Amino acid sequence: MTISSELIALAHYMAGDFDNREQALFNPAWYVHLRLWQRPLPSALFSEPSIALFAEQANILELDKPYRPRIVQLRHVKTAPGLIEAQYYMFKDIAAVKGAGSNRDLLAKVTREQIELLPGCTLSVAVQNFGSNRYRFRASLPQGTRCSFAYGGQNYQVDLGFEAADEEFLSYDKGISPTTGKAIWGALMGPFRFVKRQDFAAEVLANTRSSG
Repeated sequence: MTISSELIALAHYMAGDFDNREQALFNPAWYVHLRLWQRPLPSALFSEPSIALFAEQANILELDKPYRPRIVQLRHVKTAPGLIEAQYYMFKDIAAVKGAGSNRDLLAKVTREQIELLPGCTLSVAVQNFGSNRYRFRASLPQGTRCSFAYGGQNYQVDLGFEAADEEFLSYDKGISPTTGKAIWGALMGPFRFVKRQDFAAEVLANTRSSG
């Protein structure tokens, strides 16, 4: 299976160093000023054709304390190769990869043994094609599915979702209380609107070749 131009475009849009400065200044009560790194992995972790990105974020006031490290694998649906999905993975040891979004040397050391598949955390990706290699992507959990996992002896549930376009990335991620089913953190009042400040698209090309 070959990697489609649409999947490569999605990886290009997602790959970068982002922040939501304008949104945080306009509505600081609801939106923390965040920095978001989404960096293509420099080596292939998966045998199937795909593109994987390492993601983490930090409060702009505490850039030395990034959190929520995860891997997003962009791939074609095996039963429907014309469709794209985003599969999430978690790290067994979060401290071991802290800061890898801005430290590519650290990112190069990530191995398959360090990550765990999150079975219920597979997003379906809808594609809008505007022609001239311009797209908008919307990823969401299929209805009736639940992204939940255990870490450090605690249970977590996350409602995942994003939109990706040229120079803009919208995050709909919300933390869900396992007991009440209500959102308790994240995009409670609508998506976090991230603007790309540094482009890592050139790194996607190298990663694509290594996973072919």
